[in-house]
Amino acid sequence: MPSLKKLRADGPMGGAGLLRYFDVDEGGPKLDPKVVIGLVVIVIVLEVMLKVILR
Repeated sequence: MPSLKKLRADGPMGGAGLLRYFDVDEGGPKLDPKVVIGLVVIVIVLEVMLKVILR
């Protein structure tokens, strides 16, 4: 006679091995987001100035 216990199905363990550890330092350059935004603004201003000057 089959068991009447409910079968328990767990999800895949660790997303099939695709586990990401956020506390591990991966290296690479560390830049403050304000520096990146500042550089983008400077490039945009230079492009606009060159467009006006070389018109």
